[in-house]
Amino acid sequence: GQLVESGGGSVQPGGSLRLSCAGRGFTFSSYPMSWYRQAPGKERELVAAITSGGGITNYADSVKGRFTISRDNVKKTVFLQMNSLKPEDTAVYYCKAPGLWGQGTQVTVSS
Repeated sequence: GQLVESGGGSVQPGGSLRLSCAGRGFTFSSYPMSWYRQAPGKERELVAAITSGGGITNYADSVKGRFTISRDNVKKTVFLQMNSLKPEDTAVYYCKAPGLWGQGTQVTVSS
């Protein structure tokens, strides 16, 4: 299987970005999905997760109310909508399925 991320970039504080992650080569709809991030010099941390059917989500306290995880099982894609971005959100963001990681996409929040 493979996970292919897109949508990263640079944005000013207060801005928004939407990350996408397409799953290939496995039964996407059967698996929970999650987003992690890793900032320079820090450990990789869980940002958000969603169940296989999309009915249950959970978030790190640092992003609650600002980020939204969702999925489209027909398109085999999971999304992370990021609003009200802060400089401390700067990191490489990774998509994850059980046993599988994406390549990562850089998000930079800076004025």
